[in-house]
Amino acid sequence: MKKLLSLILFGTFLFAKMSGTVYDNTTKKPIQNAIVISGNNEYKTDENGTFSVPNSSILGVRAIGYDRKFYISGGKMYLNPLIPKALYLSSFGATNGQIMSNAKELIKNTQINSLVIDIKMDRGQVAFKVNNEIANKIGAQDIILFKDLPSFVKKLKDEGIYTIARIVTFKDTPLVKAYPQWGVKTTEGGLYKDKEGLYWIDASVRASWDYTTSIAVEAAKSGFDEIQFDYVRFPDRKGIKFSVENTEDQRVKAIGGFLENARKKLTPYNVFISADIFGYVSWNSGDLEIGQRVDKLSSYVDYMCPMLYPSGFHMGIPGYRNPVDANYEIIKLSLDKALEKSKGSALSYRPWLQAFRDYAFNRRIYGAKEIGEQIKASEDFGSAGWILWNPRNVYSEAGLSKK
Repeated sequence: MKKLLSLILFGTFLFAKMSGTVYDNTTKKPIQNAIVISGNNEYKTDENGTFSVPNSSILGVRAIGYDRKFYISGGKMYLNPLIPKALYLSSFGATNGQIMSNAKELIKNTQINSLVIDIKMDRGQVAFKVNNEIANKIGAQDIILFKDLPSFVKKLKDEGIYTIARIVTFKDTPLVKAYPQWGVKTTEGGLYKDKEGLYWIDASVRASWDYTTSIAVEAAKSGFDEIQFDYVRFPDRKGIKFSVENTEDQRVKAIGGFLENARKKLTPYNVFISADIFGYVSWNSGDLEIGQRVDKLSSYVDYMCPMLYPSGFHMGIPGYRNPVDANYEIIKLSLDKALEKSKGSALSYRPWLQAFRDYAFNRRIYGAKEIGEQIKASEDFGSAGWILWNPRNVYSEAGLSKK
């Protein structure tokens, strides 16, 4: 199908439109609800995979369960099926030769095909040079681990690796120290500190949003395929207050508002957007007092990533009170519950899985059996892949399928 331009006259203004169809490159069938980016706006294909959008020099195209591409004209467009199966690497791990070499060996020899890499870290440090005056002023740029982030990302992509930038969102000690008016407060009026002694941004303060979003935009410009927002929630603590009334409606509205705003800012770069979700959110009809509800967040992200580490389910789940003895059930039933609440597609989920030693029950090592059970549960559910988490970045072939 050749590029189709339809000229529509409104008063004295002439607008050009571009049309096309998005197909699965394997089956050659049309893809419904594929996202098409024209300028700063987002559109979706219909049930026949077709679209008509304002003319643009470049069109971005992506769909859940597929890769992303850029086209310079309309017509027939093809996306390749892609199910990310990822390892998490900290900024320090990703820039450590031995750790990165081990990760690439696993990518070469197993079904691992993706990396989640810290870009904005848990303690507020931004691991690459950004054009942000605030980041420099508050000391967030004291440790620059990625000397040339675009080059780093390009090398990974040249090796066929799907790249995900992890952005820690509302836990940020340097920013809150510099802008205490943006911080979560105690009921007594002082700044709230968590158990690690770290400060949190009050997600209801809109003035704070642009700082983190601008860093996400620079990561997108560097070539990452996906931006993943972690700690995109309020602290799970009593005795704290925000700039708005501490109610479920206000909390959920703030988290959704941030993600909606971030999606708009990231739209021109055609990156996938994901958010990490607290594990028990899948089971709860409320927001657990942190502002996260899967039914309210699903429209703002491409992928929701519930953190389903069995060790983190301290109360178990119905019928399974010892979660480390029920790895399959924890993952599968939690995903089932989440999908029941959010509706939509199983492909809109990509869970975090446990690849670290249990800390809460019997201290068992999570090896081939435990990891394999979690992966099987994810795949039986039909999720868009999964992510293995080990904070030490230590991974092996245990539980992974050979290529």
